[in-house]
Amino acid sequence: MNRIVKENYPVSSLPEDLREGLEASVVTVTIEEVEGAPKARPTLEEIFAMRRPPFRTKEEIDAEWRRQRDEWE
Repeated sequence: MNRIVKENYPVSSLPEDLREGLEASVVTVTIEEVEGAPKARPTLEEIFAMRRPPFRTKEEIDAEWRRQRDEWE
């Protein structure tokens, strides 16, 4: 588990939502990593968006070879 402690940290440097209700000018900030916290996983749509374009059909490959062969004749 990771843990970060910052002592005498200025309240003015904290995000607004953490400053609410604090009257002190300096604080001790402790940040701990939560074990077992779910990591963001890509959705099925994101996985499909990241994939390579679909493979060509046999007919498309044959047509490409014929075009290339005809260029040389």
